[in-house]
Amino acid sequence: MTSPTENPLATRTSRTGYGATAADRAAHVRFRRAMALMVMTLIVPGSAQLAVGDRRVGRMAMRVWAGTMIVGLIVLLISALNHQFLFGLLFDTRVLLLLRIGLILGAIGWAFLLVDAWRLGQPLSLTLQHRRAAIGVNGALCLFVASGLLFGSHVVGVQRDLVQTMFGSGDATDATHGRYNVLLLGGDSGAGRWGLRPDSMTVASIDAETGKTVLIALPRNMMNFPFAEGSVMAEQFPKGFDCDDCMLNGVSTWAQDNTELFKHSKNPGVDATISAIEGITGLKINYWAMVNLMGFRNLVDAVGGVTLNVRQPIPVGGLGSDVTGYIEPGKRRLDGFETLWYARAREGSDDYSRMARQKCVMSAMLTQISPQSALKNFSKIAQASSELVSTDIPAGEAGRFADLALKAKSQPIATLSLVPPLVVTSQPDIDLIHDKVSEVISRSDGSLPKGEASGTRKGKKKPAANPVAVTGGSIGSLGEGYAANQAEDLGSAC
Repeated sequence: MTSPTENPLATRTSRTGYGATAADRAAHVRFRRAMALMVMTLIVPGSAQLAVGDRRVGRMAMRVWAGTMIVGLIVLLISALNHQFLFGLLFDTRVLLLLRIGLILGAIGWAFLLVDAWRLGQPLSLTLQHRRAAIGVNGALCLFVASGLLFGSHVVGVQRDLVQTMFGSGDATDATHGRYNVLLLGGDSGAGRWGLRPDSMTVASIDAETGKTVLIALPRNMMNFPFAEGSVMAEQFPKGFDCDDCMLNGVSTWAQDNTELFKHSKNPGVDATISAIEGITGLKINYWAMVNLMGFRNLVDAVGGVTLNVRQPIPVGGLGSDVTGYIEPGKRRLDGFETLWYARAREGSDDYSRMARQKCVMSAMLTQISPQSALKNFSKIAQASSELVSTDIPAGEAGRFADLALKAKSQPIATLSLVPPLVVTSQPDIDLIHDKVSEVISRSDGSLPKGEASGTRKGKKKPAANPVAVTGGSIGSLGEGYAANQAEDLGSAC
């Protein structure tokens, strides 16, 4: 018999060396079980329900999870072997829509499974302290999973909006002689000004297999040039653009003032400019892209700036009294505002020096923007890009060009600028230009050895081997030529 003063509970339980009763141990077991069910659901959704809950829900969730993992693994394996496949998916609006819906449903379903796992842990059987801990952990897991998937859905939505906003809906065109030729037009945006008088014109000739790129720049003040045969502009100017004060950057304005001649054109100014570029260079233009220079500033800021070699002070502001400061010489990390002025400053330099600096900026942007930086700042980059570029490249071709850009990143960029001393812009020698364009492309793709000319025609004297530094990122001078305007490796010239 027990003594009257002995606690009956003490006769049914024994104490461990740590002072925990059997009831305490049971409470800890229930708590660990509740936590394990939530962790199981976090790692493999549906596993908790399959173990102790509704097995039909568990099997369905695990099948969806397993299917998603298998599809994801297959996509990763194929993408590792063929980057263009991945880029194709990233620029396919239908795939992006399905992915966005899937992420939203996944967030809802996964959060439901976590709440159900908490229920299966029998929270009412837990002590108050354990119950509070379980609620806190479950809430944190639901927030972590749902917010992660919903953020992913937002990023996919941003990408889809970017594709729909930026890219065209026309038909894809085939490469010409193994190359895609894309005309890059740069100009200011504003009321009634978008693209009316391009500030810069550059053809990016891209090898369709390797992505190796040649930049062919044309000065805005070129005159007396022919248009592509059979074009509207060639019919209007059979002897070339020979009207008074008519320059290359005025072609777009002329076409906009005479839209009745371009009955089937959505962008008469761009189409007219393309016919001029084709007549001058002898290249067939596949696509065009209009770059808003003010939007460019936002893009540079979105990627955290670019590093440029500033050789002499670059004025910030307009001409004369409008200059408000200078970008000091040295290797500097410039933000969007500074980079824009680096590329556009006119005080103390000429148009051809500006063209050289703009090429240095293009090279820096291509080589310095890493995939990690792009992913980290994706939303900002996407927003800036939608404000930056308008193009007729079809969305279905965007993946191809993204893949080519990735290939081009690790290769030298060759440049050719149709400027003095090579070309007299007021009376350009078109045959010479065609020879030089063919030569720089042939040298870039390896069909012409370095230092060997492709034809018998020669331009004026070549730039000096060690020209003096002038305002801008490229060495050289107006008389001798700027290194970045005629370079087999643009990076080394900047």
